Amino acid sequence: MKSVLGIGNALVDIITKLENENLLNSFSLPKGSMTLVDHDTANFILAETSGLPKQRASGGSTANTIHGLAHLGIPVGFIGKVGEDDLGRFFRKDMKVNKINPILFKSIHETGKALAMISPDSERTFATYLGAAVELSPEDLTSEIFKTYDFFYIEGYLIQNHAVFEKAVRLAKANGLQVCLDLASYNVVDDNRDFFRKIMSEYVDILFANEEEIKSLTGKKPEDAILEAGILVNQVIVKLGAEGSLVYTNGKLHRIGVKPSNPVDTTGAGDLYAAGFLYGLIMEQDPETCGKIGSILAGRVIEGIGAKMDEASWERLRREIKQIIS
Repeated sequence: MKSVLGIGNALVDIITKLENENLLNSFSLPKGSMTLVDHDTANFILAETSGLPKQRASGGSTANTIHGLAHLGIPVGFIGKVGEDDLGRFFRKDMKVNKINPILFKSIHETGKALAMISPDSERTFATYLGAAVELSPEDLTSEIFKTYDFFYIEGYLIQNHAVFEKAVRLAKANGLQVCLDLASYNVVDDNRDFFRKIMSEYVDILFANEEEIKSLTGKKPEDAILEAGILVNQVIVKLGAEGSLVYTNGKLHRIGVKPSNPVDTTGAGDLYAAGFLYGLIMEQDPETCGKIGSILAGRVIEGIGAKMDEASWERLRREIKQIIS
């Protein structure tokens, strides 16, 4: 079976459900965005939300997608950097427990954390302290790491280090892997538009984006934006939330519906959609079936808090997906 290697910011998600959006305004955090914060700001936000219930889970966009693929039985690995601290040990253990090959480099600094704040309408806003994750360096990456994999998945959040980003996709391409990029967040695209377009034209085979991200990349609405992105990339997937998704491949546009769900928290929806779509590709399914599998996973994960699901949920999903493929 084909395998997937991912690289991204190794973060531990600290998830807080907000009673209202006033705190987001007080922290100057745009709703629905990912904002990088420093150590002191992260601790200030934790202190200000200390009275609200919290959950902890290994996270980061790529890590969430890799987790999903692992639960679907795909051989996977993850490249990242963590500190030699409690959060770092938590992250590594979680990888191993979930049958993910952890290619984790160590730092003397703290493991990064993503403070995920969930609004009453289920939208999530991230304040992210990268910590050790940002110290991943080009020297950490060698050709040997990539040789046993077939797909390479990279998150746009890693763009803060252009040298690491470009070396990673270059090594993946040189070793024959199909390169998959998720644009990550519209404000990240805003700040790095030209670099993203360069990387896409030279290295990327499959692009994942949501409506805001593809608009930031192209300045166009989804139907027009996906055609423009399709000039640079072989296959483009645009996630439209409750409106489903668009898939553009081989000059043809496919519209995919959604599975009805009761959203509680949208954290991980895009990441799990990507996991489902890639699973479909690995199982040699057509674009519409790949999109349908992605939608099923996304629809299920938003019914709970955080980007992780329990084994009972995964078992039901595996049965449902098996029926679709059959």
